[in-house]
Amino acid sequence: MRHAPLRVAVFGIGLAAYWPQFDGLRDRLAGYQAGIERRLEEMGAEIVSAGLVDTPQAARAAGAALAAPQPQLLFVYTATYATSSQVLPVVQAVDAPVVVLNLQPTRTVDYENMTTGEWLANCSACCVPEIAGALTRARIPYSTVTGTLTDGDAAWSTLRQWLDAARAVHDLRTARIGFLGHTYPGMLDMYSDLTQVQAQTGAHVEVLEIDDLVSRVESAASEAIERKHNEIEEVFDLAEPGSDPIAAEITPEIFDWSARVAVGLDRLVDDFELDGLTYYYRGVGDNIAERVSAGLIVGNSLLTARGVPTAGEGDLKTNIAMLLLDRLGVGGSYTEFYGLDFDDQFILMGHDGPAHLAIADGRPVARALELYHGKAGAGLSIEMKVRLGPVTILGVTQTADGRLKLLAAEGESVAGPTFRIGNTNSRIRFSREPATFFDDWCAQGPTHHVALGIGHQIERLRKVAALLDLDLTVVP
Repeated sequence: MRHAPLRVAVFGIGLAAYWPQFDGLRDRLAGYQAGIERRLEEMGAEIVSAGLVDTPQAARAAGAALAAPQPQLLFVYTATYATSSQVLPVVQAVDAPVVVLNLQPTRTVDYENMTTGEWLANCSACCVPEIAGALTRARIPYSTVTGTLTDGDAAWSTLRQWLDAARAVHDLRTARIGFLGHTYPGMLDMYSDLTQVQAQTGAHVEVLEIDDLVSRVESAASEAIERKHNEIEEVFDLAEPGSDPIAAEITPEIFDWSARVAVGLDRLVDDFELDGLTYYYRGVGDNIAERVSAGLIVGNSLLTARGVPTAGEGDLKTNIAMLLLDRLGVGGSYTEFYGLDFDDQFILMGHDGPAHLAIADGRPVARALELYHGKAGAGLSIEMKVRLGPVTILGVTQTADGRLKLLAAEGESVAGPTFRIGNTNSRIRFSREPATFFDDWCAQGPTHHVALGIGHQIERLRKVAALLDLDLTVVP
C-alpha cells in the first residue's frame, strides 16, 4: 500500500490598513494562524503556508507560491476582515479544493469592555459571506468550517474529516487498480467504461491477463509458499466440512494450492505496483486458468486486509468503494444483499468473495468448498462477519448519462447466527424496516455490490464526494 503525504496549502487574510492603526494586531493574528498550522501537522498534514495575505498584490504572489507544491487542499483562514480581492487570486492560481476556515479565537467576548482592536482580532466571520459571494460568481466551489480555535470545538472534528477525505481521494486519484480477466457475464450493472473511470476518479486501470497471474503462481518459490502457509494458519481458523453438502475437508492439496496462488498474487501486486485488484475469470474444463481463479479468495482476502482491496466478479466500481473505505481506515468488505429478515428486522449481507479481515468480528474461518455456486472450480473460501456496532455501506454506481455516483447508508452490525457456507455474512440493521430501506436503495439504480465498513462515515463520505465532484445519495 503506497501512501503519498497529504499536502495542504494554508493562507490567512487580513487588511494591511489595520496594521499601523492597531499595534500588535498582525502578530497576534499570525500567531493564531501558526497554531492552526501546527494542529493540522499534528493531524498528519504536510503544510505549505503563505502566511498572512493582506493586499491583492500579495495574493498574486501567494497564489504562485502555493500552486507550485500541488496541494490536495487549500485552507483560507479568515483571521480578521479582509477583502475578497485578497482571496480570489490565490484560489484561481491553486488547483485544489477550497475550504474557508472561519475560526474565532473564543466562543464569546467581553461586550462591555470591547475595543475596536480587540473586535478586529475576533471578527473572523465578517468577510466570509463576501468571500462566498465572490467565489460563487467566479464558479469556484468552496466549503466553510465555522467554529473556534478552542480545543475540543466541533470545527476541529470537521477539519479532521476533511483531511481524512482528502487522503482517501488522493490515494484513489493516484491508484493503480488491476483489472484481471473480465466482468461476470451478464451482470449488466457492473460493466464499466475504463476510460470514464479514470476520467472521473483519476485512478489508472491496469488491464491484466490471466497469464500474468498464472505464470507467477507456477513459478512461486517453495520458501514463499511455506511462509504463506504459516500466515494463513495464523490468520484463519481452518474449518471442518460442516453441514453444507458442498463443503469439503481441507486437504493438504487444497491448502497448499491457496497458499501458492496467494504467493502469485503478492508478486502480481508488487510487479504491477497495484493499489487494488478487480478480478474474475472462469476458465474451462479444470485448466490452469480455472484452477488459479478458484484459488484466489484466501490470497485476495489477505491482500484486502493489508490495504490492497480486491473485488470479485469484475466489479470495478465496488473496488473503488472498497479502496475509499479502506483509505478512510474503516475496512470495506466486498458485500451484497443476501436476504431480508422481517421478524428480527435486519438484512443479511455478505459474499463468496474476498473479505476485509481487519474488520472481522473474531477470527475469520477458511472453509473448503467442492464447488463455488454459479462459478467454476473449487477451493478454500472465507467465512467472516463484520465487527458488531455501527457500520456504513458504500456503493459506486453509474447513471444513464455515464456519471459515477456514490450511494451510502449507515446501519448497525448486530449479533446473531449467520450462514456457515464459506461466505462472509453479517446481520445489518438500518434505521427503517428492511422492506422500506431496500426499496429506497434499489430506487437509486445501484450496482448490486457494496463495500461494507465499520463506523458511521456519512459526514466523511460527503467530503469525499465533494472532493471527487461526484454526487452522493444517502439512503436513510
